[in-house]
Amino acid sequence: MLFGRSKKNPIKIADKGVVEWQYAACGYCSTGCSIEVGLNAEGKPVSSRGVADADVNRGKLCLKGIVEHELFDSAGRGLIPKIRDQWHQPWQESTWDAALDKVHDEIVRIQEKYGRDSFAIISTGQMLTEEFYTLGKLTRGLIGTNNYDGNTTLCMASAVSGYKRSFGSDGPPGCYEDFEHTDCLIAWGSNLPEQHPIIYWRMKEAQEKRKFPLIVIDPRVTMLAQNADIHLPVTPGTDVVLQNAFMHVILDEGLEDKAYIEANTNGIEALREEVAQYDPTTAAKICGIDEDSIRLVARLFANAGAAMQFWTMGINQSTHGSDGVVGINNLALLTGNIGKPGGTSLSITGQCNAMGTREWSSCSGLPNYRALENPQDRADIAQFWNIDPEFFPKKRGMFQTDIYQAMETGQIKGIWLIATNPMSSLPNTSRIRKAMEKLEFCAVQDCYEDTESAQYAHVYLPAGTWAEKEGVMTNTERRINLVKPISKAPGEAQPDLWIFNRMAERFNSDGKVTFPEKAPDIFLEMGGLSKGRLADISGLDHELIEKHRGIQWPYTEVQRKNGEVPPKGGKRLYTEPTTFRYPDGKAKLIPLPFIDNNEVPDEKFPIWLNTGRLVEHWHGRTKTGKIGENNKYSPIPFIEINSDLAHELGVLEGEYLRLVSRRSDAIVMAKPTQRVPKNMVFLPFHFHDCANRLTLGLLDPHSRQPAYKQSAVRIEVIEDQMAAAKLSMEMRKF
Repeated sequence: MLFGRSKKNPIKIADKGVVEWQYAACGYCSTGCSIEVGLNAEGKPVSSRGVADADVNRGKLCLKGIVEHELFDSAGRGLIPKIRDQWHQPWQESTWDAALDKVHDEIVRIQEKYGRDSFAIISTGQMLTEEFYTLGKLTRGLIGTNNYDGNTTLCMASAVSGYKRSFGSDGPPGCYEDFEHTDCLIAWGSNLPEQHPIIYWRMKEAQEKRKFPLIVIDPRVTMLAQNADIHLPVTPGTDVVLQNAFMHVILDEGLEDKAYIEANTNGIEALREEVAQYDPTTAAKICGIDEDSIRLVARLFANAGAAMQFWTMGINQSTHGSDGVVGINNLALLTGNIGKPGGTSLSITGQCNAMGTREWSSCSGLPNYRALENPQDRADIAQFWNIDPEFFPKKRGMFQTDIYQAMETGQIKGIWLIATNPMSSLPNTSRIRKAMEKLEFCAVQDCYEDTESAQYAHVYLPAGTWAEKEGVMTNTERRINLVKPISKAPGEAQPDLWIFNRMAERFNSDGKVTFPEKAPDIFLEMGGLSKGRLADISGLDHELIEKHRGIQWPYTEVQRKNGEVPPKGGKRLYTEPTTFRYPDGKAKLIPLPFIDNNEVPDEKFPIWLNTGRLVEHWHGRTKTGKIGENNKYSPIPFIEINSDLAHELGVLEGEYLRLVSRRSDAIVMAKPTQRVPKNMVFLPFHFHDCANRLTLGLLDPHSRQPAYKQSAVRIEVIEDQMAAAKLSMEMRKF
């Protein structure tokens, strides 16, 4: 007799007729998975799979990666350049020459009339690193505006700022292999199973072997919190208080690593004085975590042989985001947990190549972590690019969050948006909409022509996406991986690199600045600029990167000449004493006073609004909203609402509610759950004209990153559910 599965039809995977597999790196999150796309006999991409011998994902992919090949045929792709005189007029099809001439002429006109910095350029974390570098050369070396920024300000700016303040330079010091060596792990404001599923798998596999305690600090009972040994549901916006309380216990009980502190840090006395004010009894009243739990976690962390911390947007997207990162670094430095296996503070980056923009785009300065404020850095790059060093500004210009405010006041008259969609991604959407309407000129360069921001464009430039292009990306652990062109961009769309080079020709008529056409050549140029620096990639080229399925920096020319095997895993920064990037080689311990400037619930708006990701979607759903296998799981906006609150309001699952903040309102579907407390709702941020209609525009003073996570709303019950459903659908339309 047959039992179980043997009685049924066996599970079979559909044969898609793959005849060839081509290599790339995934273009969604920052995990950095190696992926192969299968082509059928007609050369059409029909399947995706993980690469087994790649150290990052070891053959695995998440839901988005499994169907990533469907991007090539997704709806809304731009096929031809377009021009119009006013943003509210119909589009007219154009040629590339006419469209690029229009962008060039408008940049020149605006700069001549209003000044060089009256035109702004904003890019993304989605492009390839060679494209970032080329755009930076074009912007800094030829166009000359200082109001140039990228997605980092919305995503990782607080991590960048915190690393610079603590260590003297950006650059995550740890790696995924640290999970396999740690004895204690704290996750701050991070929900790995939905944000970075493959990193979660790496972490979970290591935890099952080593049995280390997992402490999750998050206001919501996330998937990661449900799997934690200890969950601390901190009051939103008070992470710094909790960090100071941990440090109070560590210093009060003598649990700090005195030898490490003496050899590697400055500032211990000032830090000791500040955290003395945050005893657990006092801190508990502010951060909402009981004093016994504060003491328990502090002791667990300090007594561990190696202790690791990681974080994502729950820390970064706050008015205290940069301080929160510094607090994490303080804890690591106090206990000697930087630069050793299992001991690190690891920022888990957002977009696939957000690290590439941090390293090479020149948004915050000049290539490879060089600063505009440093005269030698300006001179070095000016000589390398063959321009006058006086052409460079002496300090960084506006962050993108400040650029939109400057548009309101008329300081910014024109903008070039590249693979970014501020009408979906910036907080307080109605304010951004009014700012966009004031522009004299807007160019949008994107692979999709139906983005919300394209409504306000005067020129649309259709670009290639992901594996329609060639170049590298850098992941969360500083691993550089290669993307190769698998499919040609549709219609007349062109790779971003081609567009930048054609624009450079218009600003570089005398040919004084060299712009290589091919990504491998650009990468070698970048390698020359990196020699002797923290992010040294002088030993790398495209061929070596593909051979090893990604290589972590630094990897130097000397290492390659000496035959050293490139680091597949486990490469860390600051492994030797006094190797931090301040002049004396020491890191800084920085006191963090708590300034309570959050928007908090009150009588009129009594509910915390928490926002975040879903595993099936990516940012504003520009990509995943058009792929059935992603979109079917959550095609419309919803909120997680506490079951008891839903019962009191008389709201059933699937009914529509109206959320109202001080900015605007949104219609959402109710999903009762115990994952959120009674005074909080969770709203996925992926849906256009929903979450960011409500969110607050307050900025971190160091990073200028918005506080997406701390807002207050009220809930209004809707009597006419049919009308609400219709309105919700209307709000989703472009």
